[in-house]
Amino acid sequence: MGTAGGSVEKPIEEAIHGKLTSLLRPSILTITNDSWQHRHHAAMREQGGGNKESHFSIQVVSEQFVGKTTMQRHRMIYAALSEELRNGLHALSLNTKTHAEILKAEAHTPQGPR
Repeated sequence: MGTAGGSVEKPIEEAIHGKLTSLLRPSILTITNDSWQHRHHAAMREQGGGNKESHFSIQVVSEQFVGKTTMQRHRMIYAALSEELRNGLHALSLNTKTHAEILKAEAHTPQGPR
């Protein structure tokens, strides 16, 4: 998950983590709260700067994506998070890959696989 914080409540981030872990059984799941970067947007100002959990970047590697287009992968995630999207989650930046796609990309980098 994103940043560690013992007593700080993160209900939306925790819901994202739980739902995507259950649905996708990912080998990698990185959730970054980007809300602070958007607090000046009009919609966030109307909410008094937002609820501090409105914008997230999510990187997920899952075999559940095999054979699916990027659009289908994103729809899976948006469907899983529909309740959160109705209750304060404003935007997601998604990076969805399979393990094979990660290996293929690494093989095509100038330094090769790490």
